[in-house]
Amino acid sequence: MNQNLIRAEGLFVVAASAALYFMNGYGWLPFVLLLFAPDLSMIGYASGNKIGAYVYNAAHTYTVPLLLLLAGLIFPAAWLTMIGLIWTAHIGLDRMMGYGLKYASGFKDTHVQRL
Repeated sequence: MNQNLIRAEGLFVVAASAALYFMNGYGWLPFVLLLFAPDLSMIGYASGNKIGAYVYNAAHTYTVPLLLLLAGLIFPAAWLTMIGLIWTAHIGLDRMMGYGLKYASGFKDTHVQRL
């Protein structure tokens, strides 16, 4: 797997998500406070590697944040768009930094690289 391609994709995603976030007029405070909220999913590792990887990966795929963005387009609830963009930015930032989805073999085994 090409790490540079995944990192470049992450850079694009974090830049685009942050740009859309601030272009929509959302404030800095929620962005800063919530940017690392998905990392709370690491608590799943307290129950072992398999459960930890499952919980972490569930919080670090684009599925839920993209569903939130879609819901934000359909319903008049700006908070859905705001959270979806912050969450997407977080995942992009992780990929840009070389962090990936986890394998059940251990926290340091990712789809991008071994940490």
